[in-house]
Amino acid sequence: MLVLPGFLADDLSTRPLRRFLGRLGYRAHPWLLGRNLGSVGATRERLHARAAELHARHGRKLSLVGWSLGGIFARELAKQMPERVRQVITLGSPFADVARPTAWSRWLERASGRDLGREMPERVERLRQPPPVPSTAIYSKSDGIAHWEACRESEGPERENIEVPASHCGLGWSPIVLFAIADRLALAEGQWKPFARDGWRAVLYR
Repeated sequence: MLVLPGFLADDLSTRPLRRFLGRLGYRAHPWLLGRNLGSVGATRERLHARAAELHARHGRKLSLVGWSLGGIFARELAKQMPERVRQVITLGSPFADVARPTAWSRWLERASGRDLGREMPERVERLRQPPPVPSTAIYSKSDGIAHWEACRESEGPERENIEVPASHCGLGWSPIVLFAIADRLALAEGQWKPFARDGWRAVLYR
């Protein structure tokens, strides 16, 4: 498993999540690419190499867990090497509309010096397209940074959305989110099914 941090964050931000998954018996690896500065071109090749190295080391497909911008990178990685990816789980990742005016998009545009909506409409549209692997989008209407509607997958086979009560910065720490991630990772490869919301789960998840 490969865990990708959000914009301006590094592997320190995902350590609690990786430690939790490690206690469950998963090998949750950091991305080892330093701080996520949002530079797609500079990151793509190194991220591909990191994923290929982990795939070769363990001899099995990777689950990708990406927080915020890390989730956008995870979805793009799955599109480019689906034969090496088992599933993608995103946490508050606004892939459906990265140009939508929010605190997140303003930060990203300041860092890149680009107007995403005007200069790169084809890239914005491409990011909306789902990866060809099982995908779970975890989002919150109380996110506070990324707009929740932009963090949802489109309807389709092996795609789902899980709404949780959490802030954007709390998505990688919330016990509710951690439970949902663990539930998705526990699925046997090739036997994907939607997240169950019956019983007590109906109170916490939408």
